[in-house]
Amino acid sequence: MDLLLWITIGFIIIGFIVLFSMKTSMENKLAYITANSEGEESSVKAKSIIWWIASTTAWGIVSMFLIVWYFHSHFG
Repeated sequence: MDLLLWITIGFIIIGFIVLFSMKTSMENKLAYITANSEGEESSVKAKSIIWWIASTTAWGIVSMFLIVWYFHSHFG
């Protein structure tokens, strides 16, 4: 198999593992924010949730790019 395929598969699998391992932590932070909407700690937790969403989006975009790149180089 091609090295690009292994990099793509590994990147996607590791990303899913990280995503699901952090999911419950983000849910707990969101529950804390909804219960205590005021305060500095809520602001810090909100920023961490925003960074998590942004990094998850970036991971998804890079994953799609790697898949397209693999198919383009393998079948193109």
